[in-house]
This record gives sequence, C-alpha cells and structure tokens, in this order.
Amino acid sequence: MKTAQPDVIPGNERHSAAHTGPNMKALVYHGPGKCAWEDHPRPAIQDAADAIVRITTSTICGTDLHILKGDVPTVTDGRILGHEGIGVVDAVGDRLSGFRTGDKVLISCITACAKCDFCRKGMYSHCRNGGWILGNTIDGTQAEYVRIPYADTSLHPLPPVADEEALVMLSDILPTGFECGVLNGQVKPGDTVAIVGAGPIGLATLLTVQFYSPAAIFMIDLDDNRLQVAKRFGATALVNSSDGNAVQRVMELTERNGVDVAIEAVGVPATFDICQGIIAAGGHIANIGVHGEPVQLHIEKLWDRNVTLTTRLVDTVTTPMLLRIVQSGRLQPGKLVTHRFALSDVMKAYDTFGNAAREKTLKVILKSDGVR
Repeated sequence: MKTAQPDVIPGNERHSAAHTGPNMKALVYHGPGKCAWEDHPRPAIQDAADAIVRITTSTICGTDLHILKGDVPTVTDGRILGHEGIGVVDAVGDRLSGFRTGDKVLISCITACAKCDFCRKGMYSHCRNGGWILGNTIDGTQAEYVRIPYADTSLHPLPPVADEEALVMLSDILPTGFECGVLNGQVKPGDTVAIVGAGPIGLATLLTVQFYSPAAIFMIDLDDNRLQVAKRFGATALVNSSDGNAVQRVMELTERNGVDVAIEAVGVPATFDICQGIIAAGGHIANIGVHGEPVQLHIEKLWDRNVTLTTRLVDTVTTPMLLRIVQSGRLQPGKLVTHRFALSDVMKAYDTFGNAAREKTLKVILKSDGVR
C-alpha cells in the first residue's frame, strides 16, 4: 500500500509559549503529510480516573499512516500521534484503584469507561466517553508521557520483567486481527480462509486464526517478502496479487468454490474487491482495513450468495485472554518485529515503516531513550 510520507517541519513552540510546567518530546501531527518531533507540554491529571504513563516502548500502526494521508479527519493539527504502548505509571488520579505509581502497564488502544451502554455490551470501541481516542481525539503514545483516561479499565498490568516487544503487539494489532478478522469472520475448524494483506495486521490475523485449525489459509499480497514471512507463520498457500489475477488463482485453488472466510486487512478498494470475488456461498467477508475512500459493493453478484459482511473497530475485549497466551509462550507476536529505533528517531521509523516493501518492514519498535 502506497502511503504519503511525513515531512519533517521545524519544531513548533506554540504549545510551550504559555506553558510554565515541564515539557516533553512528542510526535505531533500538523496536517496530511506533516508531523514533527518537538517540545510539547507534559500531560497532567485532568480527572480523578486518569493515569499518567511514562512510555518505555511504543510502535507505529498502519492506521497512523492513514492519519498522515488525511484519511482520519478527526485527527487535527497539534495532536500527538500513537495509540500503542507499554510504560510505567508516573501519576494517578484520586479515584484510581487498580494501579499505583511504578506499575508496569500495557496501554490499550481503546479507552473504556466500563459504565456506558456500549461498554456494557462489550463494545468498548464505541464507549460514549472513550473508544479510539488516543492519537485521534486526545494526545497519544508516541511521546515520552501520555495521559490515559479511565485508566482502571484502559490499562493492563504487566510483570516488572516482561518482553515488551512482544507484549506491545497486544495494544492493538493482535486483538484487532483476532476480533475484527477471526471472530467476526466466524472461522470454524476445517474452514478455508483467505487473508488479503500480509502486513502486520494481516500477519496478526494469521497467527490468531490458527487457534481454530482452518483446513487452508491463503495469504494474498503484492509483496513476495511478506508472503514468505506468512508462509513461515503458517499460511498454507501464497498468492501474489500484483498481476491482477488473485481472484482467478484462488478460485482455481478451491476448485471454483471460493473460500469460507475472506478477511480484508489493508483498507483499499482493490483488496475489498478481491474478497468479494473469492467468497464462497454462505461465506463471511470480515473487514479489518481502515478505508479512506469508497468501495463498490457488488450486490449484483452477491445478493443470492448467502454472504455475511462484517465491519468492526477493535473492542479489545480479548486482550486479557491474548495476554495470557502470549505470556505462556504459545503465541509469539514478537516475531513481527523487524526494526528497532530510539523514540527520538521516530521520524526515521516512520520512513522505514511507510516504505515497507523497500525496507522489508513489518513492525517497528520505538524504545524510550531517556526521559528529561
């Protein structure tokens, strides 16, 4: 997927001009294609349910690239990016009961108040007081510090010694692939499954779909390097879609039947079209990708096929379960990490992540290089 690359612009001091408290460094968005690593006021407790977390490990998500393309209009000039991270609790509000200063924590990409009607349905992504707000409508995690609202239900405790590179994948991509792709797709033992997109989200889906022992897993992508990674991770068939014949190839491999579950993991019209073209009668199309432009629903071909189409924003309801599996060693998302950077080198990390085919990038790790 071709993405707009961020321009480095001079540090913007407009935040600190009237600010007398301590500053920190953060990656700040300044409109499509523009962001800067600059001074920014350090967050403070605003509500008794808040926690301030000092970031030790973070990463970059494909959604961050969509933001930089201008696909997410709720992200406005001046916003600190990022919604994934691990850190240490630095301060707590008076109403916080589950965490204390010094605790190591996993930050969920979804903020949940746990009290509203959507939270009570387990739809934390639509929390009336939270949802996906980090790096979207409030400042995010690609910074030295971050404020976490409703911290009791938006953080997960970690042991003092933990594999942060593996566990940071639980902030977003692992529950996203599992919930939006595998669970929404209602994968069953013996199913044939196609995952369209072998980027980090698609590979996280590949890792978790194997919980249900599908008979075949087709991985479809433009990039041969990523397809070979998918093979090592458990894909049973690889399809390079660069020639435009992916649908034909999958139909040949399935004796013209198509697949039981087609999972869209990119967010562009071409990959959604592949899913529509390969789905079997009675099958499920599960969309994960963040779409910044319209797609065409071929209802003229699907109206009589008993096909289910699902969309979803991750709710992170499965994070505790996935956390236990990762800590047991049965699931190893650390295999997704290909590049490591100091947090202060986040601009280089974005260039590497945004040029994934050239750099053979999957997930990049951002490690704190000291807090001022």
